Amino acid sequence: METWVNVFLALQAPVAMLFVSRQLMHYFQLESYQFQGYFRTLWRQKKKVLLPLLLLTAVHIAVWLAAAYFIGIAGDIRVENREVKKLLYAAVAFLLLAAFAFFMRLNAKKAPAKKAFVVTARVKRLYIVHFIVVVGLGLVIGLMPASAATMVLLFVYPMLLPLLVAVSALLALPIEKMIFRMYFKDAEKKLLQNKGLIRIGITGSYGKTSTKFVLNTILSQKYNVLCTPASFNTPMGVTRIVRERLQPSHQVFIGEMGARHVGEIKELSSLVHPQIGILTAVGPQHLDTFRTIERIEKTKYELIQALPDDGYAVFLNDDAIVTKLYEKTEKQKCLVGKEGSEVWAEDVKVSSTGSSFNLCFRDGEEIPCETRMLGEHNILNILTAAAVAKHLKLTGAQIARGVAALQPVEHRLQLLKSAGGVTVIDDAFNTNPRSAKKALDVLKAFPGRRIIVTPGMVELGAEEDKYNEEFGAYMADCVDIAVLVGKKHTAPIVKGLKEKGFRTENIHVVSSLDEAIRLNQTMLRSGDVVMYENDLPDHYSEG
Repeated sequence: METWVNVFLALQAPVAMLFVSRQLMHYFQLESYQFQGYFRTLWRQKKKVLLPLLLLTAVHIAVWLAAAYFIGIAGDIRVENREVKKLLYAAVAFLLLAAFAFFMRLNAKKAPAKKAFVVTARVKRLYIVHFIVVVGLGLVIGLMPASAATMVLLFVYPMLLPLLVAVSALLALPIEKMIFRMYFKDAEKKLLQNKGLIRIGITGSYGKTSTKFVLNTILSQKYNVLCTPASFNTPMGVTRIVRERLQPSHQVFIGEMGARHVGEIKELSSLVHPQIGILTAVGPQHLDTFRTIERIEKTKYELIQALPDDGYAVFLNDDAIVTKLYEKTEKQKCLVGKEGSEVWAEDVKVSSTGSSFNLCFRDGEEIPCETRMLGEHNILNILTAAAVAKHLKLTGAQIARGVAALQPVEHRLQLLKSAGGVTVIDDAFNTNPRSAKKALDVLKAFPGRRIIVTPGMVELGAEEDKYNEEFGAYMADCVDIAVLVGKKHTAPIVKGLKEKGFRTENIHVVSSLDEAIRLNQTMLRSGDVVMYENDLPDHYSEG
C-alpha cells in the first residue's frame, strides 16, 4: 500500500498538467505545428504562459506539503489504520490538485478565441504521446529516492510543461510524417486519375486568397470548379480538401499555395501538378521565417518552375520582382495589370456600392464590367482571373457575368450594414504593407469622418517596426481618427502619425478590439466611415 501512496503523490503534478496543456496545444496548432513558431509564440505570450504555470506550481507545492504532513500524522496512529489513512490523504491530494487544474482549464476555455482550438485527429495523437511523456516522466521523478534535488525537480515539474509539449510533438513527428505521406499520395493519385481535370495553382505573398475566390466565381460560369476554401493553403490542408471533396464530375481544381519556408510551394506543386500557375505578388510577408525577400522570391517562383512545358503562367505586373520573374519565364505566359500588359482595366470608377471598369485584352476585346468589390487591388485580382478565364475559352459575356456575380470576400474590404448611418468596412483579414496602403486609399475616397481601427502588422521580421511606421505615416493623410489596438505593436504607427503632423488628440491606443469597439460606440455619428484593418490572431494579441 505504501507504493500506492507514493504513486498518488507522484501523479499529482502530471495529471494536473494534462488539464492545462490545452492552451499550449492551441499555440502549437496556430503555428501550423512548426517548432520555431511555437517557441516564438511562447516568448511573445510569456506572461499568459507563465502565470498559470506558476499558480499551478504554487498550489501543487501547497497540496503536496499538506498531504505529506497528514501522512506523517497518520504514521502515529494504530498500525491497522495508518496505511489506509496515508493512502486516503494521498488520494485526496491527488484529486484536489486535479480538480484545481480542471477548474483552470474551464476558466481558460471561457476566454473567446479568434481561431478556435480544433481537436483534430493529429491533436488526439499528440495528446496520447503527451500523456505518456508527462505521466511517465512524472512517475520517474516522483518515485526516485528522496533527495534535495529530487524534491526541487518534483516541485518545479509543472514549469516544464511548455517544453514537454514540444518534446511530445517531436516524438510524434515520425508518426505524423508517415500518415501525412500516405494521405498526400492518395490525394495526388485522386487528382491525376481525373484525366480531363484542369489544375490551377495560385501563390503570392498576398492576394492569393482573394484571387482564388474571384477565379472560382468566374470559371464557374462555364466549368464545375472545386477550389480550396478559406485559407486552406498548406500541404495538409490541400490534401484534405482533395481527398474529401474532389469528385469525378469536377472539371477544374484551384489550389491556393501558401508558404512560410523555402521548398513548401515545391511540395504543394508536387501534389497538385498544376498546368496553370498564378503569381500575385512577392513582398515582405512572413519575413520572420523567410528572413529575406530573395528567399520569398525563390519560393514563390517554385510554382512557375513546376508547370509543364505547355503550361500557362500568369503574373501580376508590379514593375518589380513579379515583372522580373515574368521576363525570365520562357513558358507560355501572361502579364496583367497596367496598360501595355496583356490584360488591363480602363475607365475605372469606384463608389460605396462597388466598382465599374472596362476589361481590356491585347487582342482588342473590351468587356464592360461591374462588381461590388472595392479597391484597386480587387480589380487587379479580377484582371488576373480574367486572363485565366480567357485562356480557358470563356466568352466575354461569361466573364462579365462572373465579375457581376462576385461577392466581397469575408474580412477583405467587406462593406457591412450598420445602424445610425455609419458605414463599416471590414478588412480584418491578415494584412500586409501593400494591401494596407490600398485599403487606406479606399477609406480616403469616402466622404465623411474616417476612422481606422487597427493593431498594425506582424510577421514582418526585423522590418516590422519600419513597415508599421510607414503605415502610420501613410495613414495620416487618409483618416481623421486612429484607434490603435495594443501599445507595443502600434508604437511605430503612432510615431509615423506624429511625424506627419497628425493630431495627438485623434490617436487612441486601446488594449483590445473589444475596448476599441466600446470606444467607437461613444464617438460615432451619422456619416462616419469605420474601417477595421487587420485583426491579430490570439498568439499575437497583447490583451
